[in-house]
Amino acid sequence: MQKMTKGANVGLAALSESVSSVVMSLGWSSPTGEGDADVSVLLLDENGKVGSDTDFCFYNNPVAGNGSVQLLGKTPTADGNEDRISFDLDAVPAGVEQIVVAASRYGGARFGDLNDLHLTLADSSGDSLVQFSVEDAGAVSAFIFGELYRRGGEWKFRAVGQGYESGLAGLATDFGVDIDDDAGGEEQAEATGTGTEAEADRGTESEGIPAQRSAAPALAPAAEAVVEEPAAVKPRTRPRTARKKVTLPRSAKKSLAENESWRTARLFPLSALKNDRERETRATSVLLSVMAQVPEFGRRLTAGFGAPAGRMETFTEVSLPHGDSPRRPDGVIRVERAGKLWTALVETKTNGNALKPDQVQAYMDIAARRGYEAVITLSNDVALEGSPLVEVRIDGRRKHKVALWHLSWAEVAHQAQMLIRHEGVGTAAHAWLLQELLHYLQHEHSGCHGFQNMGSSWVPVRKGIDDETLCQGDPRATEVIENWERLVRQVCLRLGGELGQKVLPVQRAKRGSDPRARRADLADQLCAHGRLHAELRIEGSPGILAMAADLRTGKLRTSIDVPAIEQGYPLSRVKRLIRQLDAAPADLHIETLVEGDGVGPRGTLERLRPEPGDLLPRDGAEMVGFRLSLFRGMGNGRGSAETGFIRSVDDAVDRFHAGVVAPLEARGPARRTGGGER
Repeated sequence: MQKMTKGANVGLAALSESVSSVVMSLGWSSPTGEGDADVSVLLLDENGKVGSDTDFCFYNNPVAGNGSVQLLGKTPTADGNEDRISFDLDAVPAGVEQIVVAASRYGGARFGDLNDLHLTLADSSGDSLVQFSVEDAGAVSAFIFGELYRRGGEWKFRAVGQGYESGLAGLATDFGVDIDDDAGGEEQAEATGTGTEAEADRGTESEGIPAQRSAAPALAPAAEAVVEEPAAVKPRTRPRTARKKVTLPRSAKKSLAENESWRTARLFPLSALKNDRERETRATSVLLSVMAQVPEFGRRLTAGFGAPAGRMETFTEVSLPHGDSPRRPDGVIRVERAGKLWTALVETKTNGNALKPDQVQAYMDIAARRGYEAVITLSNDVALEGSPLVEVRIDGRRKHKVALWHLSWAEVAHQAQMLIRHEGVGTAAHAWLLQELLHYLQHEHSGCHGFQNMGSSWVPVRKGIDDETLCQGDPRATEVIENWERLVRQVCLRLGGELGQKVLPVQRAKRGSDPRARRADLADQLCAHGRLHAELRIEGSPGILAMAADLRTGKLRTSIDVPAIEQGYPLSRVKRLIRQLDAAPADLHIETLVEGDGVGPRGTLERLRPEPGDLLPRDGAEMVGFRLSLFRGMGNGRGSAETGFIRSVDDAVDRFHAGVVAPLEARGPARRTGGGER
């Protein structure tokens, strides 16, 4: 992997043979565990301008350039989370000479408040090609991380590291995108290009580019000489998707059935499934067929694996030669683009069955010999960085590299739900197909339910904590920590699919730390204190949702810290919080947070409703916020049955979000309504 400095550039072909499709990741961390940004991509012509507003790729237009650029969303890493973008460089329209990758913050936040800003670029096999770390972003609300550009028939990458004090609106306007604002302001898009290819190849940085840019093409390597543009660009309409997307209503229409015994006919029936082999065969065929028929869905699942945007065909029960006897992978995915084929073998497991290393190894060997690009494993398990589900041997002597990727059935269901409930697909027929797929995956007989078992170490670890015989360094504690992390990630997928919002685990580990060492440290803490902890960041939420499972007491705690409003007298601020929680559960615990390390008063919502003044600090300490918590009993079993631990965690998070977090989100930011009470 090549480490780059600001202004440096490199040709992609010199780094890898698999650069027709690349994935770029943007990452950062916050000292407080809070803080996020929205990623955007601009496709520019030879003049450094977008051809149309559809060339501006952002959260409301996640696919651009005829599908060659796609925002893949956030993915958890050992250091926190990263935003990923897929580029099918062979499919980028001929008129696009430059692709700028940026991010923007909102609500007055600045990139200088974040730590560890970095960009990585990986090829289609998942190998990292370049890394660019930003040392000092400054007090800017929009930031250009890097750019891909054409030069002499090949694609190159430049590390830009350029900030905008004027935010996303200023950045987009400079590149010719019209951004509507409340004041209906004028469009400003002056352009004065500088720089030459010789300067770019020397890795020099263009001069005269202040933090607030007024000329986008100043970093455009496509210009061989100074290019003058008109002082004004014709205003365009606000960026939006090309056509209205179709989503399904949350509430179904009234059924025409005569009584409840009549069952709706299903495209994918489950009644005939008798054993695990039949479940695997049916699930693979159902999924691959829908991927081929619904382009948005198929592309969503394969873009992160380096697949190009093109015509997709899928196959099942394919026989491939391997030694004395042929091998039959569960499925094959092929994507054709401009006469080139991308191929992935698929190995599927359902009903909690584990992947077999010898099977996966055989498919990796077959793929390498036949020139296939990837092997995709699919099971109920959740892959963790630094803890692979299967260990495979990579033959370094082979010129052709094969990537090994993993999908959880929970991720498949999440993507289907996001498309049909929130983001939309092209036609009503495609939405119906995804609905049938989702019904199949969520049915109790499908075997495709995601992570459902805390593992064989769960009961011994609980018993060891209870009788204080569990010692630090016990590998069983590490297994419990890994499975807890898998469960937390699945909770994020499920809740995010239901809400249509980003829900991500918060990891406060230092960037670059070894994930195995981090889990070993958490396992030692589990042995010492008997508690599991996790934090979730929910888009639009007033704070971080914290989960804690106390294995000594058998209790689950869900909580959130919310800041106290700044306006009004202390009693007014407390009363407003109580009014916001008028529909919350009566057993909600509320604790006042005071400045410093002091402990504030606390009580249940039921007791505090008639006496809100009981939450006021008695010693005159400054009230800075409130901690809202719900408690419930923890399931004993290791599975997801009614009395299992996994079900109890799901129920606790659902109850807390619906009863506490959602009402706070609905009320919005605090406002002063007049005089206060003493």
